[in-house]
Amino acid sequence: EEPTEDSVLIAVDFCKEVGSILMQLAPQGLIAVFDRFRAILHDGEIDKRVQYAIENLFSIRKDKFAHYPAVPEECDVVDREEQITFELGLDESIDKQEMLDIFQFDPDFDAHETAWKQIKIQILGEDSDDEDSSHDNEANPHNAIDLDTTTPAGELTANAAEFSALTKNTTIQDFTEQELVHLRRTIYLTIMSSVGFEECAHKIAKLDLPQGAEIEVCKMIIECCSQERTYLRYYGLLGQRFCLLHLPWQYAFIQCFSEQYTMIHRLETNKLRNVAKFFAHLFSTDALPWSCFSIIKLNEDDTTSSSRIFIKILCQELAERLGLHSLKKRFQDPNMSDTFASLFPMGLNVRDTRFSINFFTSIGLGVLTDKLRLHLKDAPKLIAEHQRKQHLLHEKPQLLAKKQGQSDDSNYDSDSSSSSSSSSSSSSSDDSSKSSSSSSSSSSASSSSSSSSSS
Repeated sequence: EEPTEDSVLIAVDFCKEVGSILMQLAPQGLIAVFDRFRAILHDGEIDKRVQYAIENLFSIRKDKFAHYPAVPEECDVVDREEQITFELGLDESIDKQEMLDIFQFDPDFDAHETAWKQIKIQILGEDSDDEDSSHDNEANPHNAIDLDTTTPAGELTANAAEFSALTKNTTIQDFTEQELVHLRRTIYLTIMSSVGFEECAHKIAKLDLPQGAEIEVCKMIIECCSQERTYLRYYGLLGQRFCLLHLPWQYAFIQCFSEQYTMIHRLETNKLRNVAKFFAHLFSTDALPWSCFSIIKLNEDDTTSSSRIFIKILCQELAERLGLHSLKKRFQDPNMSDTFASLFPMGLNVRDTRFSINFFTSIGLGVLTDKLRLHLKDAPKLIAEHQRKQHLLHEKPQLLAKKQGQSDDSNYDSDSSSSSSSSSSSSSSDDSSKSSSSSSSSSSASSSSSSSSSS
């Protein structure tokens, strides 16, 4: 009379399992059950998820429970004629024999096992034991040890030791990521079931998270935030609490910001808006360092329509939270000029500078581009100065080579002049020696002539 979501889901699952046999044994009762399901569906007081489950049940009934047989093939072992049916009444007292659930030592274990094998052969046939042994060997090939009588005992011991060593050194790697899926489910249920962000942060911090699982928590928070119809401040406060809790959480959110901006083109507009407002909250509260803006390159080549929408919502939200004056002061901080160099390009590429000015002007934040406008006005002079410097850099090696050549020529001329002066000096010395010898000979001749005249 007063159905709950859990009771309806249990009834739906139960009807899936017994619907096939009820169609054969009590079709009128099954019709009455589905009439009640139809009434619950028309009332519309239950959750959408439960309504979808009821609609799915009606589609299964339409297919006559084809995928839900009364008896699965693997359970249909005994023929109908050989089956022994026990009929029990709900009001009868039943001896449950609960002591059978407790282990007790059986002194006649071998005799009881032999008797059970005989009963099993009578019920299932003689081939059942062979099939069971073959299935066991196929499932566990390492356990199929050959116990032939011809095998020496030492070899069996060696095989057993080798097998134990293999099993001991074997490491199992779970590639199904079941643990990761379970962790994400736990985080999601914790986020959705918490009343406030403080309670949620406390519950998640108390979880036994493996090392390096902080990034998964951050991704789940961002994913849950993006799935909302409108942005909820609950997620921003939750992310802020984790960023201020420990540095590993802050590093994880920095990595998430980089990944989200890189893959922002995969998000729809609504999800993109929620993610941008989430990170704007973290930046406005200084939960994340503003150095993360260094990955944003605002130009026509490195941005897409989605990334431009993301930057637009992020900057507008920051201006709304901090105020336009404070935001301008933060962007023009000289200590952070390298960080915002790609967001406000002031290089020699005038095309990028003009694109940034037009972008911020179109989103109503043109006051942030005052320095860019001054740079654009002085750009021709800067370009000319840069070209002149480049020209000088190219000409400088040539001038050095030219000067080197001139110095070599001057050294050669000085060497030649010094050699000519030395040769002229040597020739003059020879002439002087010749003149002195001739004068000496003339004096001797005059002396001899005078002596002859006197005689």
